[in-house]
Amino acid sequence: MLRFAVLVISAGVLSAQTSESPQELLKQAIAEHQAGKLADAVRDYRTFLDMYPDVVQVRSNLGAALAAQGQYQEAIVEYKRALNIAPNPQISLNLARAYYKAAQFSSAIEQLEKVTNPDLQALQLLADCNLTIGENKKVIELLKPLQRSDPDSLAIAYMLGMALIRDGQAAEGKLVIDQILKHGDSAEARLLMGTTKFGANDYAGALADLERAVELNPTLPDVHAYYGLALLGTGDQARARKAFQQELEINPNNFDANLRMGFLLRLDEDYAAAKPYLTRALEVRPGDFGARFQIASLEMALGQAEKAEADLVSIVREAPNFTEAHVTLATLYYRQKRKADGDRERAIAERLRAAEQAAEPAQKAAQ
Repeated sequence: MLRFAVLVISAGVLSAQTSESPQELLKQAIAEHQAGKLADAVRDYRTFLDMYPDVVQVRSNLGAALAAQGQYQEAIVEYKRALNIAPNPQISLNLARAYYKAAQFSSAIEQLEKVTNPDLQALQLLADCNLTIGENKKVIELLKPLQRSDPDSLAIAYMLGMALIRDGQAAEGKLVIDQILKHGDSAEARLLMGTTKFGANDYAGALADLERAVELNPTLPDVHAYYGLALLGTGDQARARKAFQQELEINPNNFDANLRMGFLLRLDEDYAAAKPYLTRALEVRPGDFGARFQIASLEMALGQAEKAEADLVSIVREAPNFTEAHVTLATLYYRQKRKADGDRERAIAERLRAAEQAAEPAQKAAQ
């Protein structure tokens, strides 16, 4: 919630840039802010702060006006300046929101974790940030106590259900879905059911639930992304690409939509178009092996052999069971006439594939 400063300042002090007193200037800036005249409010807040740079709430108001204009980096600067003057829980939360809007999720998490005695709003934002970057276990840890204290909260149930399903805890996820379904059929419940089926490789079943979710609420975050994933699972690349594009119109920071759009464009050899999507995916989830692998594959396609080799070697060092990374690295070595290195990576890939095939019966029996 935005709190506007109400200050009493000597009317005898005048700005060099305005004939108004600082008190009148501040009142004008607040009125402009409340009326949605954001550019004017920003200008007048800045003029006021030129005279009184250490007024915390005005500094925060400036950050809020900048954020409302989508100028999140500038808002972050102003919120940090305000906090340097004096700690304030609400400003800390606003700073975290600005980081979130700027897709700087790790910074948002770091800021939220500093908040002492966080309220429900802060905890939900923290859970949302962790869900976005794929830290599903942290989401579960955060939200399970909240769900026990507020079992009727659909927002909490939805995020918890998604984290449980993504973490492979399908049975617990189903309990959350059943809770949501008590309130009637909904896009949220259908999305969770579709996601569960997708995780079990039931792409046709997932597609039916996800189509229904899209019908019920086409603006629900993640719904088009998972719909696209299910379409890819059934081999419909054209419709999958359209679904990913629709997701990115709603949420340009959706990891799966960015990653798959980049992957599909790379397959089409449209490398220039693929790169921004893959870069954004890695920005959303720094260190993600799938995104790093796609970028390495793109570098390889562009003839950037040294970059591709460095990235692939890094991946197989950190994720030694990443079969496709070993296969691609072997291909790169063979192209460089490095047969011994290629043979080594191919042998590793063959061992991993044999182990995967041996594990398939047990995995199917467990489903």
